Amino acid sequence: MNSFVDFITNVNGAVNNFVWGIPMLVLLVGTGILMTILTKFFQLSHFGHWWKNTIGSIFRDKHITKHTDKDDKAISQFQSLCTALAATIGTGNIVGVSSALISGGPGAIFWMWIVAFFGMMTNYSENVLGIYYRRKNSKGEWCGGAMYYLKDGLGSYKGCRQIGAILAVLFSAFCLLASFGIGNMSQVNSIAANMDAAFSIPTFVTGIALMVLAALVIVGGLKRIASVTEKLVPFMAIIYILGAIIIFFANIGQIGEVFAAIFKGAFGLRAVGGGIVGAGVKMAVTWGMKRGVFSNEAGLGSSVMVHSNSNVKEPVRQGMWGIFEVFADTIIVCTLTAFAVLSSGLVDLETGAVLSESSGSALVGEAFATVFGSFGPMFIALAILLFAFSTVLGWSHYGTKAWEYLFGTTSTIVYKIVFIVIIFIGATMNLSLAWDLSDTFNGLMAMPNLIGVLCLSPLVMKITKNYVDRNIKNKDIEPMLSVFPDINKDHANQGK
Repeated sequence: MNSFVDFITNVNGAVNNFVWGIPMLVLLVGTGILMTILTKFFQLSHFGHWWKNTIGSIFRDKHITKHTDKDDKAISQFQSLCTALAATIGTGNIVGVSSALISGGPGAIFWMWIVAFFGMMTNYSENVLGIYYRRKNSKGEWCGGAMYYLKDGLGSYKGCRQIGAILAVLFSAFCLLASFGIGNMSQVNSIAANMDAAFSIPTFVTGIALMVLAALVIVGGLKRIASVTEKLVPFMAIIYILGAIIIFFANIGQIGEVFAAIFKGAFGLRAVGGGIVGAGVKMAVTWGMKRGVFSNEAGLGSSVMVHSNSNVKEPVRQGMWGIFEVFADTIIVCTLTAFAVLSSGLVDLETGAVLSESSGSALVGEAFATVFGSFGPMFIALAILLFAFSTVLGWSHYGTKAWEYLFGTTSTIVYKIVFIVIIFIGATMNLSLAWDLSDTFNGLMAMPNLIGVLCLSPLVMKITKNYVDRNIKNKDIEPMLSVFPDINKDHANQGK
């Protein structure tokens, strides 16, 4: 058994190094830069507009949070956001940040910000394309995602029909594997390890409990998942953010030193752990970007599969929720986690070396303990439980949609059963292998998706310009709501 695990680890390591090489990072960030330029820096130039029409609209527009009718298979915009955030706000915000600091130094946080800034427009573009190319299945449920805009979007280009179809299948297959890695094993493994460390609960007990709880929600389909996440996500996010803010104000005197360490580490003015400067910059960039993508998932094409189930009709409106999703996940939550660790005295801000033997969530728990005492590690253990379990729920939907594309709607129950069983395996497996597998599946999944976004970037620019002209510049022109004439006509008749 050990030799088999070693074999898988070695093979995965080779694939991981290839997948996450410089070309992949250039493709990832380059796509975000291109979409930022083509949309005229939408995340900055229209900051007030997208903020007002996302989180700001919750308090003034009941349509955003209103549940759909029982017979309507769509979910509300707020439910789609919460389900997407359930999948993105997870162990990446705690364990991922800790891993980035340990392996890439404080400078890794800067590169997480860079990935997030440009990733906002990658995620935006994915959601715009997801709504534009979505269609309904035999059950009347919306189906959207990279597989559809690869097949129907990229595939509509002259000579690209077969390429689009192949990439759609590859994306679905990689998404299926990723749902077991980033969306299941790594999340559950973190929960089990923390429950064991904080409360001495055996990992197999945690695995069984999580299997039962997940089954009760996942088998009920998207509406039940959305019903749970819209209650769980705001609660868990607010509680964690409040805890991190208390630490921020407790250590506010160190804000200058912390941010100086981040910027100096990012540009090689200070090496990781006092090592070679050039190697330090490479590690900061690589780990910052890898953990940034793991955290906010921009470029993976994952969250678009739940955003496409929203009852929204305007592609850009759902795209703006994608911008907020990345902003909330990385700019807010990950930054607060990083500050808590860097201001705790557990990291030498001069060299970037971690002074503690703890790693992963234990390092963050130790940082919280400097302010909250013995309650700190327990607080982080409970946060991991909520964050990671909600991620499992969100990713179960992504995997279901990938399975549906490959094998049909009626057989999705098979995937759900397999996904639930793997929860127990994830709870008891090797932690480092779980994380390594997640990194590999992330990269493989991102490749076909980013190709699709790049090839369809002129369309995203056109749809964005159409929206801005109509809703911001008040021009009287026809809306671009769907590639399918019948859906487009129906949406236009029903209004925005």
